[in-house]
Amino acid sequence: MTTNPSPGPNPSPNPSPTPEDPRVAVRGEARLEVDPEIARITITVTARGRDRRTALDDLTHRNNTALQLIKSYGEAIEKLETGAFSISPQLTDKGRGERIRAYQGRVHITAELSDFTALGELTTRLADLDLTRVDGPYWSLRPTSPAHAQARRQAVHEAVQRAREYADALGTQLTALIDIADIGADNSLPPYPPAPGGLRTVAYGAPEAAGAPPLDLEPQRQTIYANINARFTMAPPRL
Repeated sequence: MTTNPSPGPNPSPNPSPTPEDPRVAVRGEARLEVDPEIARITITVTARGRDRRTALDDLTHRNNTALQLIKSYGEAIEKLETGAFSISPQLTDKGRGERIRAYQGRVHITAELSDFTALGELTTRLADLDLTRVDGPYWSLRPTSPAHAQARRQAVHEAVQRAREYADALGTQLTALIDIADIGADNSLPPYPPAPGGLRTVAYGAPEAAGAPPLDLEPQRQTIYANINARFTMAPPRL
């Protein structure tokens, strides 16, 4: 009885380069500045009362008022979400025991707008409401924005151009692509931090002048980065 010898290890898909199979490794980078597509604002509605029911009633009324105001802008509002809700007792600072002097409640609302012409007016009207805080706007792009694909294509084109320049300097040319990968694809650290937000507007109670004019908000340009590593083979140069 004969047995076939066990097969050896699979050959490496990317064997080490040799003088007959030289390689070039380059980085492709792209940096684009584009207009934002989304503006996000966060609204914090608060209420305070001597008893829990009063605080809840006031908070419900102010929350409904804020939501109705936001919804009145129709298609300009791309997303509307209610976040955390809380109501908590506030204890007296003096005296013994746990004596409650008031209750305070909060509701957090997030609104995303795609129509920036309504943003300034809505922000001003929200800040005009009693005990309402407005933060933002925070400018961003949609995850599906074509600007991301444009940056990636530009990074690939730069990598190919850079590799060709190295090959030209050696009097040869590229023959094949070995691999291409995002920078940081093998670890969890992003190469660049996210873009910062914009200005902040805070209001506690109605301003003295009723019907304040809309804020003039200029969209913040967004910077997109794309970075790749690429490796190519090239024909053996004659040195």
